Amino acid sequence: MSAKQLGLFTLCGLVVANMIGAGVFTTSGFSIGELGSPRLVLLAWLIGGAIALTGAISYGYLVRLNPQSGGEYFFLSRNLHPLAGFIAGWVSLLAGFTGAIAYSAMTLETYLLGSMRATAIPENFIASSVIVVAMLVHSIRMGYGTVTQNLAVVIKLCLLAGFILYAIFALPFEDWQGIGDSTPAAAQVTIFSFALSLMWISFSYSGFNAAIYIAGEVPDAKSIVPRAMLIGTALTALIYVLLNGIFVLIPPLEAIAFREDVAAITAAFIGGDSVELLVRGIIVLALFTSVSAMIMIGPRVYAKMADDGLMPKFLKFEGEVPRASIVMQSILALVVVWISTLRELLSYLGFMLGLSTAATVISLFVVVRQNPQWKSELPWFPWPPLVYVFFTLLITVLAAFNEPKQMLAALVTVLSGVVLFLLISRRTN
Repeated sequence: MSAKQLGLFTLCGLVVANMIGAGVFTTSGFSIGELGSPRLVLLAWLIGGAIALTGAISYGYLVRLNPQSGGEYFFLSRNLHPLAGFIAGWVSLLAGFTGAIAYSAMTLETYLLGSMRATAIPENFIASSVIVVAMLVHSIRMGYGTVTQNLAVVIKLCLLAGFILYAIFALPFEDWQGIGDSTPAAAQVTIFSFALSLMWISFSYSGFNAAIYIAGEVPDAKSIVPRAMLIGTALTALIYVLLNGIFVLIPPLEAIAFREDVAAITAAFIGGDSVELLVRGIIVLALFTSVSAMIMIGPRVYAKMADDGLMPKFLKFEGEVPRASIVMQSILALVVVWISTLRELLSYLGFMLGLSTAATVISLFVVVRQNPQWKSELPWFPWPPLVYVFFTLLITVLAAFNEPKQMLAALVTVLSGVVLFLLISRRTN
């Protein structure tokens, strides 16, 4: 593998590609339906961005102390206990990457087909094809996948910036229907429903940690990886607030409430069918890069687990890429595409990723307590990790009251990981 390909630019692009995925193009429709107020939705996006920035700083601390690949699995297994690491890897397998890849691919299909459901193309066929194409690209050679990823991210950012500028200046502010508007749901908002929307939005920010999964393959990772996460997260947060301001302030609220393709509806309201078609194309590209990025980095977690004897040996690296892990990851994502819906996946992924990242940041306190001399290497410590852990767990607990079924599914996922770890450990012993 050529380490030169994994510089600051590539890693920033990896973070942006992971974050600007399906969530930003679907979440505001669900959030307007739940909250009924554009101001509350935008407040949630601002809070989510601030929390993500503290998370990026906290993960940067972890990389400074131990710049290795493997993500949450590596940090939790080394810093807390092998069981905690295995559960994190199990969560990555089922939710962090498998579920997120499926969600992005399904959203891509929704935007590509639009309202043309009466076509000869079977449902889920396009979503499945996207996963297979990304699998083939990243299974060939590291260089091919990296170049494709960087080019697609640059094009995506340029197109999104163009859409933002067009939307802001295409209509005078007096024609923005969402300003000062609300739906009957606004009068019934509780702290629990706000937390649920914030958890959905936090899922959109969850890719801030993307660069840690390949930290062991990056030259000068202690410096480059933390910077990439911070720059990528800040840039994405800015884009998110601008985009969602457009989504919830320009069209009538009743047109976007509980809709999955909120961006396309907004584009049609601004400029008609031609602009809607262009925006759908931009989003399809954005979602492909998201699927591609996750298929690039997710399998490296399983390869690391295979190195530690917690997954089959055939999942290890084969030369430049972990091909078997990439294939396994893609097959699991295909299964999820065919058995679930976007709304179900959104809540489940929000719960699982929030718990996993909070646990990983908690492990940072354990390391610093055991090695107090390292505290000097972590500027602003302990405030960013404290803020991240507190608000992430608070949002998850409050949202659980609104979505108990999805919380139960998250609990089952964790317990199944515990059982599997005990079985593997007994067999190994």
